Amino acid sequence: MSGAQGMARRGLCLVLAAPPGAGKTSLSRALLGVEPELSLSVSATTRPPRPGEQEGVHYFFRSPAEFEAMVAAGAFLEHARFLGRAYGTPRAPVEAALAAGRDVLFDIEWQGHRQLKASLPEDVVGVFLLPPSMAELERRLRARGQDSEAEIARRLAAAREEIAHWDEFDHVLVNEDFDATLAALRAILHAARTRRARQPWLAGYVAGLLGR
Repeated sequence: MSGAQGMARRGLCLVLAAPPGAGKTSLSRALLGVEPELSLSVSATTRPPRPGEQEGVHYFFRSPAEFEAMVAAGAFLEHARFLGRAYGTPRAPVEAALAAGRDVLFDIEWQGHRQLKASLPEDVVGVFLLPPSMAELERRLRARGQDSEAEIARRLAAAREEIAHWDEFDHVLVNEDFDATLAALRAILHAARTRRARQPWLAGYVAGLLGR
């Protein structure tokens, strides 16, 4: 690689947050599939593994005591509780990725976004997904066919709490059309990568172009 394309930049943190049922998981997978330079941040959680989930691939599964010990040691960039479970982002791998110029995708809730932005204020790009309507959100939750009425009610209540924090994010998308939302996410990512502040080498490069 030569010229400007070979210059290094600092990586960024792309946070994708949404209420349950808004399509965050599907969009995250699709985005990772078309953006090879983007990797998913693996969170630690106190919830038990679901069928097919692997340690270190989907989550780092920790007991509540182990999780609290990590909190006390300052091992998380952010941590929060959601639907009775604790989740947190290990600090070391994210900081290493950013320093190496790699972008990291975060599938976290509003509390985590707030803490991550406080920890890495210049590196976080926040995107919030809204459903087309609450009726459509409920339909999607019911279409899963796995949850009881009590669990659906709990998720709808959590969704309303999550949506109340929409205005803390840099970008807000209504996920009505999957392909259009994915295209908008890619545009946000590409624009963030080319921000002047993310490319500290530009001043020297432009000086060279101008013979200064």
